[in-house]
Amino acid sequence: MDSPGTTHTTPGAALSYITPIGYRRSTHCGYCKDSNRPDKPIQISHSYYIRARSLEPHLYQTLVDRCWRRSGNLLYRPNQKDCCCPHYTIRLDANEFRPSRDHRQALNRFNKHVLGESYLADLARLHPRSREEARRRATEFDLLERLHESETSLTKQPPRPAHSLTVTLETNEFTEEKYECYENYQRLVHHDKPDDISRDGFKRFLCDSPLQTRSMKSPTGQESPLGSYHQCYRLDGKLVAVGVLDLLPSCVSGVYFFYHDSISKWAPGKLSALREIGLAQENGYRYWYPGYYIHTCPKMKYKRDFKPQTILDPESLSWVPFDDEFTRHFDEQGYLDLSRQHESADNSESGILSGDDGASQPRLQPQSEDDLPEFDDALFRSDMPGLTPLAMLDMEVLDNLIVQTKFGNLAAVDLFRWQDEDITTTGSEAGEDMTSPKVLVAEMVAMLGEDLAGHVCLDLTKS
Repeated sequence: MDSPGTTHTTPGAALSYITPIGYRRSTHCGYCKDSNRPDKPIQISHSYYIRARSLEPHLYQTLVDRCWRRSGNLLYRPNQKDCCCPHYTIRLDANEFRPSRDHRQALNRFNKHVLGESYLADLARLHPRSREEARRRATEFDLLERLHESETSLTKQPPRPAHSLTVTLETNEFTEEKYECYENYQRLVHHDKPDDISRDGFKRFLCDSPLQTRSMKSPTGQESPLGSYHQCYRLDGKLVAVGVLDLLPSCVSGVYFFYHDSISKWAPGKLSALREIGLAQENGYRYWYPGYYIHTCPKMKYKRDFKPQTILDPESLSWVPFDDEFTRHFDEQGYLDLSRQHESADNSESGILSGDDGASQPRLQPQSEDDLPEFDDALFRSDMPGLTPLAMLDMEVLDNLIVQTKFGNLAAVDLFRWQDEDITTTGSEAGEDMTSPKVLVAEMVAMLGEDLAGHVCLDLTKS
């Protein structure tokens, strides 16, 4: 298991080009089930934002392991301590995963639908299984075997299956086919208003990505892709579902999943999660990251059904078992000191919580900078988990940060000439300019971590 704050960035890796946006406060929560009640007190939450023009997969892997996520080209890190619905990063070791009875039933039902009763009967007659194979299938559930057995290209023919199923990993480019499926999902499953659904919004949210396309040699020796992709499901030639994925050195990270309402009864959320876990197993990514876990959001309960999982402590950046003890503490309070809870936990075996199958995924974060909440100048006074205190920042790291300008790359100290600028005491009451270049750079480095500063380039070409 990775040590706390492990840096995955490889020596000599290409730079990532980013621009700090800053610490922002919002008065709306997209996850509270009663957030639209007029009598509910206004909840103020904060996140730190960065715009990324180009992002190395190894660097983003490290950021994900420090509580960051992305929405299109925006990277954000929520402050778990001051929000009504704290966000926690969770992950599953794909090689340790054992499908539950509910997972097995969902996959078997879907396979039976795709193949058809007639095909299965003819298959048993024309291609009977050996006694050993039949015994093995009765006692052992091979996830990869079951995932692929209804794919048309892998079925034994004749006879001919009732339906044609293909699942392909494709580039994250916009197509009308994808948009039509997305529009159907947002309107009929997610219940968005038609005026809130647009091609531009779809492109920004689920097609635009700063991740550079790469490949890596997996532990099995194969070349596995890195970058942002769409896993496309087609039934009888029609696109019926798309999983938006970030493929990173150590994980398959689920960004979003949408499907056509015509397949709603087949538990598509469960099927997509199993597919993503299978993709991690096959390509040597090891972990599956299902996105943030937010205990106060009922639609996220399904994520707890995939075990065994670990949860990231935002303060120590260490992974601890996500068991029933944590679930009980989440029921009692909002933000948890995970390290302290883990020390007192009895590490009892996890159970399975019921919940949504992952079909509907509320969006809290903005899709573009036009949607960003109001700027806040209080980052260094926020007590945000994982933030490097200002007094502990190495000013030499700030000085040596690479900055891209229209005239070439320069060291920050040569461009800003901030030697006389004092940021050791901050705050409007101290008369400091919280939007000065040195403060903005200091905030960014404090949020990313000083060890990552040498792997990024501050992009000012569009500022």
